[in-house]
Amino acid sequence: MADLADISRQIWDMKYRFKRQDGTPIDDTVEQSWLRVATALAEPEQDAALWSERFYHALEGFKFLPAGRILAGAGTDRRVTLFNCFVMGRIDDSMAGIFEAVKEAALTMQQGGGIGYDFSTLRPKGAPVHSVGADASGPLSFMDVWDAMCRTIMSAGSRRGAMMAVMRCDHPDIEDFIDAKRDPDRLRMFNLSVLATDPFMAAVEADEDWPLVFGGETYRTVRARDLWDRIMRATYDYAEPGVIFIDRINALNNLAYCETISATNPCGEQPLPPYGACLLGSVNLASLVTDPFTDAADLDLAALADLVPACVRMMDNVVDISGFPLAAQRAEAEAKRRIGLGVTGLADALIMLGVRYGTPKAVELTETWLRTIMNAAYRASAELAAEKGPFPLYDAQEYLKRPIIQGLDDDVRALVAKNGVRNALLTSIAPTGTISLVADNVSSGIEPVFAFSYTRNVLMPDGSREAQEVSDHALRRYHEIAGPDAPLTDAFVDAQTLAPLDHVTMQAAAQKYVDSSISKTINCPADLDFEAFKHVYTEAYRTGCKGCTTYRPNEVTGAVLEVTAPAEESRVAAVSEDASVVYMAEPLARPAALPGKTYKLRWPDSDHAIYVTINDLVEGDRRRPFEVFINSKNMEHFAWTVALTRMISAVFRRGGDVSFVVEELKAVFDPRGGQWLDGRYVPSLLAAIGGVIEQHMLAIGFLTPDQAPSVIQQRRAVGDGAPGAPCPKCGQPTLVHQEGCDTCLSCGYSRCG
Repeated sequence: MADLADISRQIWDMKYRFKRQDGTPIDDTVEQSWLRVATALAEPEQDAALWSERFYHALEGFKFLPAGRILAGAGTDRRVTLFNCFVMGRIDDSMAGIFEAVKEAALTMQQGGGIGYDFSTLRPKGAPVHSVGADASGPLSFMDVWDAMCRTIMSAGSRRGAMMAVMRCDHPDIEDFIDAKRDPDRLRMFNLSVLATDPFMAAVEADEDWPLVFGGETYRTVRARDLWDRIMRATYDYAEPGVIFIDRINALNNLAYCETISATNPCGEQPLPPYGACLLGSVNLASLVTDPFTDAADLDLAALADLVPACVRMMDNVVDISGFPLAAQRAEAEAKRRIGLGVTGLADALIMLGVRYGTPKAVELTETWLRTIMNAAYRASAELAAEKGPFPLYDAQEYLKRPIIQGLDDDVRALVAKNGVRNALLTSIAPTGTISLVADNVSSGIEPVFAFSYTRNVLMPDGSREAQEVSDHALRRYHEIAGPDAPLTDAFVDAQTLAPLDHVTMQAAAQKYVDSSISKTINCPADLDFEAFKHVYTEAYRTGCKGCTTYRPNEVTGAVLEVTAPAEESRVAAVSEDASVVYMAEPLARPAALPGKTYKLRWPDSDHAIYVTINDLVEGDRRRPFEVFINSKNMEHFAWTVALTRMISAVFRRGGDVSFVVEELKAVFDPRGGQWLDGRYVPSLLAAIGGVIEQHMLAIGFLTPDQAPSVIQQRRAVGDGAPGAPCPKCGQPTLVHQEGCDTCLSCGYSRCG
């Protein structure tokens, strides 16, 4: 049985262990989860038993980590997609087209898929709508509709839907798009990125004018550098929007002869055509290191090359066994069979070899490892094509011209020319935060280690607290080999101490051998000069990256990346012992008596008042909400108020920072319209109940007045000495922003939107 750390076992149990509806485990061990997945992915094979065994060996020891959707859903007969994310169809510039797109998005998120959309197709604000004699409200108004829809849909696996919105740099509303998230409460379910074209980047370099155009009509002309500075100032101030170099993506696309890409999935590692899907999995490089922390330390390239073919075959089979929310998504996946094989544990592997992230030696090793994967993947796909046939849209004359095919080893390129390939695109580097935590907490993707060690305070069923040490895989291995008191080597560098250009260097090195793209966050210190910050993006463009995403602590999104630790101990971050938020493995038992208060709520649509009772748990000198009861003589609301009270109470009894309940309730919009209460507009009865709960949290001191206006902003504030922000699920101050996602280092919570 795999020897899992407490954090790994708990996340496996919560997110990936197959259980019956009543919570009874079906997977008794991690090995049984591997066997379940291996058996399911071998179903399309003629000799399923043989391939199930081979797939199991690839999964064994966390050598290959299929994406969370596969690990959680394969072999369960659940009606979920095994694909992580989708780029949705083109949004037609009509009311019918817009709301058909909203419906498709809802159906996709219902099955657990994140989505990406290009909103450049919608006419700008103020443009005439001749059919109704009115002016258009613009793309951002409809993005608000998507945002509200996303808030109401819980994705499979208890994950909130993730969305990416992009807009071209020449759209007339691009400036409003850039500034949209200056309001910290707007478009919270979206990641935003600007599609920067090569002509735009050239205009910025030459300090030329730049036309803003829609439908062949020039609406305005701006100075290109002013627009670029506006993008840079926004992402400097609040970490969005990101930048996607869209012309480079299309120029390097293996399928440029049959598709045009204008959007990516929510975290950016998969630029996709309309209805394209991202199918993800990662090779754990740390698991392939031999003789770590010795002069003989090395990564076994032969073992890496032997592992990749099984990974490619497993992922190819996912295309055949997965469900799809929409028929168009299935058709797109089957026509091109693109997969995204990537890596995780790269930073840990470098540390085990004694190499500092971002150095020339780290670049050399990264290129060697990823080139090995690239060649092994294309060889495996060509061999699969000989056995099962190439992807249906394969055009040998066009495909063999593509840049990455020209960069393959001679023998691999010859094999591709002979057989074609089974999969149009093969490599991508995706966020691996949660599955990396399960795999003994290896470093995520190609990111540097965020925090080498921290403490999580777990509230036990008897009310006591137990401190659990969570440490990075490489740090733990080092102490096992060198001793617990051995000083750390220079290779133990974390995300906070690296220069931003070290990140760019590593991303650019990896991109040479990745045919799709890379999800990566470039961490920037709060005091980084604005001109130096802009240089990060120009350097990313100059060195061949397909996009750039940074994170700098700021007043809008909070200082998620700020770690306050003595200089000598900056490599090891720890949660302060007096942290006021806790993670509960099990709900706390209810005491016989609880203090509380009842609030009377009048809703104009109801003939009877609604009474909201909130009881509190007293912990020392602190009160926290423990349960909620909602009562009214109006029987119209009876069923949903009972369900609501049970759900909210269940959340409250789990502990942690439960203020997100207020945020979620206040964000619910009634399609029939809201009501005016006490001089302010409340969008729904649920939002009014959320307001009552917020009022109570303020009254008992659970929230302070400066926290209440923006729960999102409050949740992202950093506690002194913590490696991250408070997690909205477990409350631990261990929420970090990497690879375009918020990931909790304690409970594995992840949100990429």
